[in-house]
Amino acid sequence: MSIEKTKIGVVGCGNISDAYFKASKTFKWLDVAVCADLNAEAADTKAKEYGLEAVSTDAIYGRDDIDIILNLTTPQAHVPVNMAALEAGKHTYCEKPFGLDRESAKKVLETADAKGLMTGCAPDTFFGGTHQTCRKLIDDNWIGKVLSGTAFMMCPGHESWHPAPEFYYLQGGGPLLDMGPYYITALVNMLGPVKRVCGMTGKGFEKRVCTREDRFGIIMPVETPTHIAGILEFVSGAIITMVMSFDVKKHGNSCIELHGTDGSMQVPDPNGFGGTIKIARNRGEDWQTVPSVYGYTDNMRSIGLADMALAIKQGRDARCDGKRAYHVLDVMLSLLDSGEKGEYVTIASTCEKPAALPLNLLHGELN
Repeated sequence: MSIEKTKIGVVGCGNISDAYFKASKTFKWLDVAVCADLNAEAADTKAKEYGLEAVSTDAIYGRDDIDIILNLTTPQAHVPVNMAALEAGKHTYCEKPFGLDRESAKKVLETADAKGLMTGCAPDTFFGGTHQTCRKLIDDNWIGKVLSGTAFMMCPGHESWHPAPEFYYLQGGGPLLDMGPYYITALVNMLGPVKRVCGMTGKGFEKRVCTREDRFGIIMPVETPTHIAGILEFVSGAIITMVMSFDVKKHGNSCIELHGTDGSMQVPDPNGFGGTIKIARNRGEDWQTVPSVYGYTDNMRSIGLADMALAIKQGRDARCDGKRAYHVLDVMLSLLDSGEKGEYVTIASTCEKPAALPLNLLHGELN
């Protein structure tokens, strides 16, 4: 079946844009054709490298031929760029998180609903072959009803490798808003929405020092919690213990483990599309590797955008829709609120569990 191409305009040509420019070529109904950045030189560079048209950030919203604005700006700009796109009559898909506060993120959803437009948001790593296989294993009752689990993202921070690590230690940064979207989205994909949370937060250091060679010695103030320990109670009844930290040199915990009435499962790193799945269903049994039954195990950032483009044409909900992204943001902010207040926080928002991908998925095709 021939599908008319959806034309994409990209705002933000930083580090993450390469992954989108490359992977988007997989999907024959996407035409990533125009790019813009506040740094015009950055937009020109990407335009030449990928055969795009570079325009100004003001001009891109007025283009009648663009259907979706792909928002790859820094987190502080996610809401303003989304709002500019919606006001210009464009659908919008952005990098995570959906916003830095509930009020402005909710305004994006309300504006989109009022204008009959769609919003979407990364991460789309839960589309990955191994993560969809984990979803199918749970749906097919391989480990029974999920009762509990753990989720760990712990590292020493970004100052040794990131070209601009300062943001990660300011308000709006930190391990939870940076990496939490991957983990919480993966859990929502498998278990559904979160009901309530409790959390504790802390900072290992008041200042951090850049150790990357070209920024060596720069002192960075730490304004946000860098270690968050929380418990998430899901509507399904599952209780997940989660730790997000920039204060851990090394650890040996699984990224995600789920424990059900009939077995346990180790879920691969939700920051990627592939990895190894392991299941143990009997006491004393060693972990058994389970093969993935889906494709998309490479770096396929843009698959969520591709699904959204099809959803617009087919009149269905996108799997990476803004409502799911808002719920994930609400959960993260609630964990921080809980740590500050010292009390349980009930999650005001909810979302639908994203529809699973069809098992007969072919590379480059979605249903």
